[in-house]
Amino acid sequence: MLFEQTLNTSHTMAASHRNGAVDTIRTLSLIGICLVNMPFLGLSTEQAMSPPPALLDRSAAFAVEALFQMKFFLLFSFLFGWGMHIQDLAAQKAGVAFAGRYGRRLAGLALLGILHGVLVFTGDILLLYAVAGLLIWPARGLPPRRLLQLAAAMIPLAVVLTLALLLIPAGPGGVPPTAGLGDSYSAALAVRLRDWPPTVLMLMLLQGPLVLAAFAAGLAAARTTFLTPGSAGRQRLAAAQPVLLAIGVPLNLLYAATTSGMAAVADGWPALLAVTSITLGAPALAAVYLHLILRLSDRMTLPPLLERAGRNSLSAYVLQGVLAGFVFGGYGLGLFGQVGQAGLAVIGLLVAVAAMLIVGVLAGRLGRGPLEILLRRITYGAAG
Repeated sequence: MLFEQTLNTSHTMAASHRNGAVDTIRTLSLIGICLVNMPFLGLSTEQAMSPPPALLDRSAAFAVEALFQMKFFLLFSFLFGWGMHIQDLAAQKAGVAFAGRYGRRLAGLALLGILHGVLVFTGDILLLYAVAGLLIWPARGLPPRRLLQLAAAMIPLAVVLTLALLLIPAGPGGVPPTAGLGDSYSAALAVRLRDWPPTVLMLMLLQGPLVLAAFAAGLAAARTTFLTPGSAGRQRLAAAQPVLLAIGVPLNLLYAATTSGMAAVADGWPALLAVTSITLGAPALAAVYLHLILRLSDRMTLPPLLERAGRNSLSAYVLQGVLAGFVFGGYGLGLFGQVGQAGLAVIGLLVAVAAMLIVGVLAGRLGRGPLEILLRRITYGAAG
């Protein structure tokens, strides 16, 4: 296992508690998540799920699916597990029960997730995080080795659930139309109210096991010195890079070529297995990215503005959807369904950077991002 050589240092967190690598991972993850989400914010479901006709757009879709799909989402999830242990340490230092704080935090996260899913973006991950955070609670006391075993066990479950969902036939009406997302805000709200419940269920089943795997791995990392430069865990991760690349690169290329239309894959089981390959390929490549980002963070630090955005990733994540709504909605620029995958990649990058800059400025003035202030108030009460 990648961290097993660090098991004897499971409570020495001083070096990693304020590790700048965490902010770097969060910042880069925000960009990757925004690029992946942009087609689902700017296109109808039919357009987003179908191979683009133009070669440039197919190439852009291929690049996003191969390099970003699920990878940065898993890194983001990894840090949620890491943060769980940090919050536990803070509760111990304050002499209060962690269970109460953690429960209120999950409740606040769930509330924000519901509001985000209905008002901004049906593909919200906050509610999923709240549910997964509740499910990982019984495992919080496991030693790092057992946590990593739990993470590994979630991957075959993800494969089985993904394959099972792909085998379920579509309803008689097919995919519900989502063109209303490009109309007035009230029309877009009606579409989200209709689509959010089934989308939540799908996300729970498709992404839930991998989220739990990343939570468990992050919790294991937090209970060791993994994030510290030169740690035994990082040495193990570095040594595993050839194997991770051998697994991750071909599987992600296969998945991306299939979903983007860059390669013709026979219908039936070959196509099903090609799409399912992301559940194995994404965690492997995410671990490669983790290694590269940690090496990068050893050599450089983020500008203060981006560092503050990374620390306040909740506000930055939600603001991405808000900004995209103005770009694509009829109450804004009205570009819904008008931009191909290549243009969406550019817009996604601009939206991600704009959201981080705005949150970085606000955090500099307020001390924290607006949603972080709200979530802390829910978690800690008036003292937050």
